[in-house]
Amino acid sequence: MTDPAVERDAAEAASAFSHPPVAPDATAAYGEHPDQIVDFHAPRGERAQPGVARSAPLVVVLHGGAWRAPYDRQHITPFADFLARQGFAVANVEYRRGSSLPHQDAEGPVAGRWPETFDDVAAAMDALPELAARCLPEADPRRTVLTGHSAGGHLALWAAARHVLPQDAPAGWRLPSPPLLRGVVALAPIADFTVAEELGVCGGASAQLLGGTGAFAARRPYADPAALLPTGIATAVVQGRSDIVVPESVSEAYVAAAALAGEMVGLTLLDGVGHFPLIDPAADGCAVVAEEISQLAW
Repeated sequence: MTDPAVERDAAEAASAFSHPPVAPDATAAYGEHPDQIVDFHAPRGERAQPGVARSAPLVVVLHGGAWRAPYDRQHITPFADFLARQGFAVANVEYRRGSSLPHQDAEGPVAGRWPETFDDVAAAMDALPELAARCLPEADPRRTVLTGHSAGGHLALWAAARHVLPQDAPAGWRLPSPPLLRGVVALAPIADFTVAEELGVCGGASAQLLGGTGAFAARRPYADPAALLPTGIATAVVQGRSDIVVPESVSEAYVAAAALAGEMVGLTLLDGVGHFPLIDPAADGCAVVAEEISQLAW
């Protein structure tokens, strides 16, 4: 007997991954490693003003995939293209992910690299204003919105919280003042590591990202969005109620932690929606995401 929730998740994933990858309009490197690159998608549609400098908000996309090597930015290019068709300038960021071989006592591919995954996100965010000016003049870095899906949602929240990292955070991570962002729209983010580990989200990916269970407690204050509050950055979370990959209780825990820290985080819960429709251009959930981004960007 099959599980209806599992069948729905498989169907949603198949739809999201059915779209062919969309080639970017430009690509730039922010470092020497092959994964340290950003793809840029030029704004199109009714709002776009081709050739007009700084005419479009810049949406920075951080892809998901449990921080694991097999999942790169290609699977989210249809979503990046969808946003570009809404008139946004889009930067699709790649970063170093985990090994394809099991280690750190993991039963499957290990999630992320410590500290390289965080090194890359910090370096990419710092380099983006100059890269966008060179590769996509229509992009307006003064109107930047971060978005990310699943593990990428975690990275988006982390990138917006770099100014509240502990003083002894690794070099290059901490900012002296808040980043210049209009806000963050996190999509089914792995936003509370304690709850995620309790639920076994993505096979214990959060602990793997931090270097294994032995390093979890010591490194969590530098990496867990729920421990990096308040940020003072406008933040919205979009979450499917039927998500069995990253359950809604993870997002709810983050929103509750923000409230305890004196910060209000918007939470949009979508009935009958799982994990993948949020990045599927063919799904209604994707349109909701675009509207959330629009409310911050325009």
